[in-house]
Amino acid sequence: MSLFVFNYPSKFILESDAILPEIEIAYHTFGELNADKSNVIWVCHALTANSNVFDWWDGLFGESSLYNPTDYFIVCANNLGSCYGTTGPLSINKKTNKPWFDYFPQITIKDMVASFELLRKHLGISKLHTLIGGSQGGQIAMEWALTNNSVTENLILIATNAQHSPWGIAFNESQRLTIKADITYFSNIADAAKKGLSAARSIALLSYRGYSTYCETQRDDDYTKTTNYAAASYQRYQGEKLVKRFNAYSYVRLLDAMDSHNVARNRAESTEQALKQIQAKTLVIGLKTDILFPLSEQQHLAKYINGSSYFEIDSAYGHDGFLIETKKLTQVINNYYSIQKLKKQ
Repeated sequence: MSLFVFNYPSKFILESDAILPEIEIAYHTFGELNADKSNVIWVCHALTANSNVFDWWDGLFGESSLYNPTDYFIVCANNLGSCYGTTGPLSINKKTNKPWFDYFPQITIKDMVASFELLRKHLGISKLHTLIGGSQGGQIAMEWALTNNSVTENLILIATNAQHSPWGIAFNESQRLTIKADITYFSNIADAAKKGLSAARSIALLSYRGYSTYCETQRDDDYTKTTNYAAASYQRYQGEKLVKRFNAYSYVRLLDAMDSHNVARNRAESTEQALKQIQAKTLVIGLKTDILFPLSEQQHLAKYINGSSYFEIDSAYGHDGFLIETKKLTQVINNYYSIQKLKKQ
């Protein structure tokens, strides 16, 4: 496992036409390229993850997992706008010699893909054996497969969509409103809006889990309670946990990017037409209990991506199941690879 930072010293023009004078991309690699460079697994991470995929997708990635560094060269890069080493709101604006904070320009999923294309070329990678991502990571992977449709052999999309839904945007806007209701957000300091970020995370968790999950995992069996309920304690804990590792300004910009996701923008008249342009062999996986990215969205992907495979996974964890159900994901992905191998024979 190695952590690197790629510096792109030239102007980086965003989809909005705003310009970043340069960008840096933090990324991890695991394993080694084989002789013909055909063993690359590129992981696109979700909203608040980092580039160490072994840390947050353990069970799918690791020494004894499906994607292991003995067989594959695994790359995961930190998303543009994040606070884990890639250029974002905490980076220094060279015009002011101060961090950007809330003045960091809005970014889109397409901007993230453009940054990854620079890194791919820097690494000398011409072909991806597999491009995989869940949630926002799935949005990035999908957009990348369309932006450069000759690079990816296998595309694996988990719990994601072709266009971010009004439902998802409403959740994201509720989080942004909550963060900005914390008056310290406008102070433009590194540790601003901690209370707002904590509360925003609490809102997000409702969409990540859902009614059934909370009833199963946060039920109070002590019927004498009139305060300090398990569900309330859980919400506070998860909010505090995020505050310790993430930044409010990055969180806002990453939510903005998620809302921007629409594979049809400047490409086709509809998402249906855009999805038909994907050339990679594609596996779409949905989670039956996901209320943030419901199955109808993955069914839409599978219907319009030519020749795609589709599978649904049972999970007690809602949207978060894409991070937790690694055994089930391993089985589904292994089956997919076996089918693709048979088709080649």
